Amino acid sequence: MKNNNFQHPSKDIVESKGTILRGKTICLCLTGSVAVISSPIVARELMRLGAEVICVMSKAATELINPALMEWATGNKVITNLTGAVEHVYLAGDRPKTVGKADMILICPATANTISKLACGIDDTPVTTVSTTAFGSSIPIVIVPAMHESMYKHPILKENENKLREYGVEILRPRMSEGKAKIARIDDIIDRVIDILVTKKDYEGKKVLITAGPTREAIDSVRFVSNKSSGKMGIEIAKEAAARGAEVILIAGECRAKLPEYIETIHVISTDDFIKAVKDEISYKNYDIFISAAAISDYKPIECIEGKISSDNVEEIHLNMKLTPKIINVARKKDYNLFIVAFKAETNVSRSELINKAYNRLIKSEVDLIVANDIGREDIGFSSKYNEVYILDKKKHITHVERNTKRFIASKILDVVLEAEKTEKSKSN
Repeated sequence: MKNNNFQHPSKDIVESKGTILRGKTICLCLTGSVAVISSPIVARELMRLGAEVICVMSKAATELINPALMEWATGNKVITNLTGAVEHVYLAGDRPKTVGKADMILICPATANTISKLACGIDDTPVTTVSTTAFGSSIPIVIVPAMHESMYKHPILKENENKLREYGVEILRPRMSEGKAKIARIDDIIDRVIDILVTKKDYEGKKVLITAGPTREAIDSVRFVSNKSSGKMGIEIAKEAAARGAEVILIAGECRAKLPEYIETIHVISTDDFIKAVKDEISYKNYDIFISAAAISDYKPIECIEGKISSDNVEEIHLNMKLTPKIINVARKKDYNLFIVAFKAETNVSRSELINKAYNRLIKSEVDLIVANDIGREDIGFSSKYNEVYILDKKKHITHVERNTKRFIASKILDVVLEAEKTEKSKSN
């Protein structure tokens, strides 16, 4: 007897990491690459953000993993053959949005064979037929290649990829390693899905400079003073700005969070490195917005000892430290018209103290907005995936963004930045 109250156990993870993909249905197409072992992880990460995932597998894919695994991962029946139910039309046909119709076709992994078939309009597997149907109904298609490097370098494959791009297909660059064109990082795949399905393109035409991560100030040739910043907040802002159409340059310290490969990044180490990079960028490029999210050291050793201080001979080290320049002050001096967003981190302070300290910094450094947060809280600190912030403008208007993922916080910060920048521009005009 059928139990109408039964819910597949895999559905328990839905929205466990957020709701950004709520209401979106993603058709995850699998082809015959060994990278297919990553597909259950991709599916479940999409579900954790609220997506419904329906899996379509080619025969070659089913010879590598059992369809039962993908049914377990998604909680939905897997399509391995097209039947009289015309599954390809149900998923990707040109019809009104209804339950089950795909918002995106994600071919992950995609073999050279499948990529070339799509470019030539060949339909001989469930994956190619569903994809071709999506072409006809303008559903976005994202291809994630995975194969041997020599296959990926085939000139005809390159021609076919370019042909697909001309028709609006998104192709994520693989990671070249060990003679393989390996599947893109799962975080990058998820980011691109969000970018295409969710993100508004309200930053198109804007050039945004962003800093992220900690600094390292040398004590001797091997030791340094640093802080606990992971760089996650600045990286999420960079990813969100890029997704919304901005031209982004990221200046990053030694971040513990993974840097997105699709964003141009300048790698630095010390405060002096950060300052030089910021000055160079602002001097030679016409940026609209500078967001200073890096955790820059307030102090650095007055001198760096050459070589390694020997613990055999030295029992105590006494450091003389000096104040470092504020990057936001340097940026303001280089370009008085630049829209600058500063960050103010405090520990174990009251809400009023945090806001007052942040506002005083905003006025003193002549920035346009400042983002304040309490890094003393374990649930939103440097190492956390979450944050809670207060965004202040020159009139001390406060926007409070309650605890949420740092990507969500990034989106809210950029919303406020865009409105404030428009206001400033209208005043100057």
